[in-house]
Amino acid sequence: MYDLIIIGSGPAGLSAAVYAKRSGLELLVVEGNAMSGGQVLNTYEVDNYLGLPGIDGFEMGQTFRKHADKLGVTFKNAQVTSIENKGNVKVVHTRKEDIEAKALIIATGAEHSKLNILGEDKLTGKGVSYCATCDGAFFRGKTAAVVGGGDVALEDAIYLTRMCEKVYLIHRRDELRGAYVLQEELKSLPNAEILYSHTVESINGDAAVSSITIKDVKTGETKDLPTSALFVAVGIHPTNDLVKDILDCDDSGYVLADESGKTNVPGIFVAGDIRKKPLRQIVTAVADGANAVTSALEYLKK
Repeated sequence: MYDLIIIGSGPAGLSAAVYAKRSGLELLVVEGNAMSGGQVLNTYEVDNYLGLPGIDGFEMGQTFRKHADKLGVTFKNAQVTSIENKGNVKVVHTRKEDIEAKALIIATGAEHSKLNILGEDKLTGKGVSYCATCDGAFFRGKTAAVVGGGDVALEDAIYLTRMCEKVYLIHRRDELRGAYVLQEELKSLPNAEILYSHTVESINGDAAVSSITIKDVKTGETKDLPTSALFVAVGIHPTNDLVKDILDCDDSGYVLADESGKTNVPGIFVAGDIRKKPLRQIVTAVADGANAVTSALEYLKK
């Protein structure tokens, strides 16, 4: 039986692994993907992580993994089908075996909702982004577009107007859903333009985004809109299938836990984007991993 099993090997899971190994715990990291790193692997460049400006996202993910490997962390590639709480014993069920531990850290993250249109996967990290605060600076002085109509889309568009020459906000309905104060602020900005009743049909470009094809939902007319970037802000959802029936979650499915990572179930902790919190960035995921291990150590001592 392990002291600790960490499910997920993004920045939160890898950070937790490093802290747990340095604390002398017998631990296992279970990862469902073929490669560690999580969403950061799909990021062309990361420019806001302290001390590593301009690092390639793939390189960052591999650097995190190498740190864990150097310490001798054990990894297992397996698809977790469910987890079971048996009091002082937690059981991780995979397709091939059951693994027991005294404590669990769930670091399965969250996924940005996609448009599922032509060019989206191909150009992700090459002009297609799901985080304006992460990638906006790469398009300073250029044209960018944001798709969505809620608070996040409005906030992204406002943020981008501070550095981009022109920012389009594209929304499928004839009115926005975001807060009135955000709508008014965006409308007051001279380099912002709102395209109501439009959808994005495709994202165009070879090595990078060059334009998007948009459609007027009322007339059916389509046209190409030149832009260097498309920021997708149509929602985000936690990867919570393993825990939604065990742990307390908010209405959106995020696990209710403060910075300690403690959940309503003793011995089960969460770290990273699956946790309810105001900011989801690599740096906050890494911090979550450290905090969750600290809480797990306190639990195991009892």
